[in-house]
This record gives sequence, C-alpha cells and structure tokens, in this order.
Amino acid sequence: MSQSKKLIPRRRFREFEGASEWQRYELGQLGCVAMNRRIFKEQTTNSGEIPFYKIGTFGGEPDAFISREIFEKYKAIYPYPKIGDILISASGSIGKTIEYEGKDEYFQDSNIVWLNHDERLINSFLKQFYKIVNWQGIEGSTIKRLYNKNILLTEIILPSAKEQTQIGEFFKKLDNLINTQQKKLEKAKTLKSAYLREMFPNEGELKPRLRFNSFINAWHIKDINDLANRYDNFRIPITASNRKIGLTPYYGANGIQDYVQGFTHDGEYILIAEDGANDFKNYPVQYVKGKIWVNNHAHVLQGKIGICDNKFLMNAFKNINIEPYLVGGSRAKLNSDTMMNISLKVPNQQEQTKIGNFFKLLDDKIALEQKKLDKLKHIKQAYLNEMFV
Repeated sequence: MSQSKKLIPRRRFREFEGASEWQRYELGQLGCVAMNRRIFKEQTTNSGEIPFYKIGTFGGEPDAFISREIFEKYKAIYPYPKIGDILISASGSIGKTIEYEGKDEYFQDSNIVWLNHDERLINSFLKQFYKIVNWQGIEGSTIKRLYNKNILLTEIILPSAKEQTQIGEFFKKLDNLINTQQKKLEKAKTLKSAYLREMFPNEGELKPRLRFNSFINAWHIKDINDLANRYDNFRIPITASNRKIGLTPYYGANGIQDYVQGFTHDGEYILIAEDGANDFKNYPVQYVKGKIWVNNHAHVLQGKIGICDNKFLMNAFKNINIEPYLVGGSRAKLNSDTMMNISLKVPNQQEQTKIGNFFKLLDDKIALEQKKLDKLKHIKQAYLNEMFV
C-alpha cells in the first residue's frame, strides 16, 4: 500500500527514490488473454513426446501427451507462449503461476492462460504481482473460475519498465532462496521416509532390514492396548472466543491451533487425530512434551512405562496405513476402541528407545528446515507488501 494518496510504495530502490509516481492501469489496457488451441481427449495418449498439461497436472507431472505433428501445427498457427510468459491457472486452484521456459509442451485451453501484453509490463514484475492480486469481480464469490473479463478488468499499478525489472530481479533471487530451502526440506523428509521403510519390518516380516548393532531378535506383534494408556478423558475443547491467550500450545487434530493459559496434560504424549485429519496418507501423529492443552479432536496416548517408548510409538504409528481403520465420510473418524486394538510390530524397549531417539534427530532436522523456509516466505511477503502499491 502507498505511504499516502500518492502511488508510491513504502520501500523503493535508492535510485528510484523521488522518481515519478506509479501509474494505474487495467490489465486489459496492457494486453489480452491468450491460450493454446483446444486439445480433444482422442488427440491425447498416456505416453508420448509432447506433454499436455491439464489443470490437474499444471505445475506437476503430465498424465497426457500429444503427437509432435499436432504440436508443431498448432504452435505455428495458434497462440503459444513466449519464453518468460507467466502462465496462470484459471480454474481449480485459481492463480497458480508457472513461468514458461521454452520447453516443448502444451497447455489446456481456457483453464491455463497467459497475458499477451506490450512492453509497458515486465513479466518478472507481473509474476510477483500475481502473488498479491485481488481479481476483479470474484471477491466473495464461490465460483472457482477466473474468466477472461476478470483478468482484463483487474487493476495493476506500474512503475517504469526499468524499476519493474529491478523489482522482478530482486524477487527472483528471493524465490531462488526459497526454492533451495524447499529442496532441503524435501530432502530431509525423503530421508526420514527412507529410514522408516528400512527400520520397520515389511508386511509379513518381524525383522527390519536395517538395525542398530547388537539387536538380532524378532519383533513382536502387540495391540496399542498393551503398549499405551489413553488419556482422552482430560481433553477440553475451547471455542476461539473463550480462549485466554497464553503460552501453552492448544492442539487439535492437525497440530497447534492456538496458545492459551492453563493445560490439560503435562508430560510426554503422542497425539493422534480422532477426526478432521487433513491428510489420510500422512496421518497426523505428533510427539509432544511438557504442558499442553488438547481439544476433543485428537487422541492422547502415553507409552506404558517399561513397555513402550513414546518416540518409537509415534513413528510406529506413522509407518502404518491408517485409512482402513477410519469410519465416516468426508470427516473420517478414528474411533478410540478401534485405535486401541490396532496391532503394531515392536522390539524390546532398548531397541525402541534407540529407534525413537534416532527419528527424533531427523524430526528436529525437518523442523529446522521448515522454520528456515517459513522465515524466508515471511520475508518475501513483507517485501511484497512494501514494494508494491
């Protein structure tokens, strides 16, 4: 936002301090919406040379392809993006952007579009503008569609092309830092997943492929009932309006929701989503320690002393497919009786402790990389707020 009524951002590169105000336009004054030629289903195959991206695969891996012949023909006579053009999703996850890098690929018409604009608008600036844009005509709408008129009537406030270029380059460097950090986070998560597969027995087996030295005995199959106690009876839900701000993490199905005064549990526990889980493949299971407040959407377990290590229990739970145990529809639920009768493969407690401590180190590494990523994203958002009008 501007410092005053003038169209000037709060933060500006030194050489542009005192320069003229930015100018107000509609995107339709700068260009028109373009899209690829329509591709019909019978023109696609499951494998091939030219990837065809639909709205569901935009920015990911293609699941359809077209022939080289169709690609070259359509590219020659119908609109096709130039290197650097910013492709944008117009349905589904509205506003997702990809910078076209010049590869041979084709995009679903009307669902994936770009702005074919003149020299007054620089693509690197436009790419960042799309991160903060308020699309004309869809505020408060339940329509999951961005029509051409919504794009063309949307307001954009521009500095000179030279200043746009510097802003775009600045955010490109910041995006590169974010992407690098994202890769570090994914690498840490992938490493943990690999160790989970290796350090827990496969289906039908009672010995893992990878073990610490001196452990050779087969694992045993035991129900959660035999391994842990359940402390759901101490849970207390509090509506947001009735919470008193404090230092105690307030947990729901998917993690920390707030910080409050007081606590419901004090110690070392495992929290497992009861209902409202946001991911069935990577089911929400957390190790917590200290004073916490838990609402009625997360089960609270604690390993029995001398029988089960809590950190091991958390990872053992993460390593099973929880979906067969869930009941209900869109808000699936893990009933307490069902949970307590789930069978897990467990070694002796000494091996459990070693495994639990090992995975705690990996979890700490993941948490550190996530914290660094969140910080970079926060920095970028702060700069977006200050460097755009």
